[in-house]
Amino acid sequence: MRLDKFLANAGCGTRTEVKQLIKKGRVTVNGETVKKADMKIDHAAGTVAVNGEVVLYEPVVYLMLNKPQGVISATEDARHDTVVDLLPDYRHYDLHPVGRLDKDTEGLLILTNDGQFSHEVLSPRKHVDKTYYARIDGRVTAETITQFNEGLILDDGYKTMPARLKIVTSGGISEVEVTIQEGKFHQVKRMFSAVGMTVSYLQRIQMGGLPLDRSLQPGQYKLLTAEDINRVKNK
Repeated sequence: MRLDKFLANAGCGTRTEVKQLIKKGRVTVNGETVKKADMKIDHAAGTVAVNGEVVLYEPVVYLMLNKPQGVISATEDARHDTVVDLLPDYRHYDLHPVGRLDKDTEGLLILTNDGQFSHEVLSPRKHVDKTYYARIDGRVTAETITQFNEGLILDDGYKTMPARLKIVTSGGISEVEVTIQEGKFHQVKRMFSAVGMTVSYLQRIQMGGLPLDRSLQPGQYKLLTAEDINRVKNK
């Protein structure tokens, strides 16, 4: 990788800014001052420092965000705050959300720059579970569980894959957990609408075998480990 690209990707500034740092002799590679921005480096084998401080850079990152209400699952938007806006320290990684949560939906959202990982998690053929906690205006019963398990016809005629529904409490307002393996637009809300009920609150609480870290307040995030990523892919 070119030295200037490495430094820009690591968040040390824009390409123009890091070229100025290099030109001024403030960048070293393996202890030697370098002044060529196009110098090829092996960031895994060498040590790059700016003003004497070693630059650490991971080419691929995975973050868990506890998405708050009011932000959209996008990389940029002219009118609304996005989930990427909540991660200023990682903006230089060109992150994207793995799937989406509606603007008014909270909970577990993974952001990464690993496109292959996103494909593996989002493809229905990979059968990665997405589990949600929901509050429902209406009484959820054993019959509702059967309807979800058999698949539901949505308002556009699409029949969903079988979904697992667990009743936490049942009454005028019910609390449930629902697990799906798809990610159609507003899918959970539309599934309940198909059985005559309305979702009043929705939070994603798990992807694959990885639960939402309950220590994260809405808007907070953390780096995921290799073990965490494997848990996402496996139930």
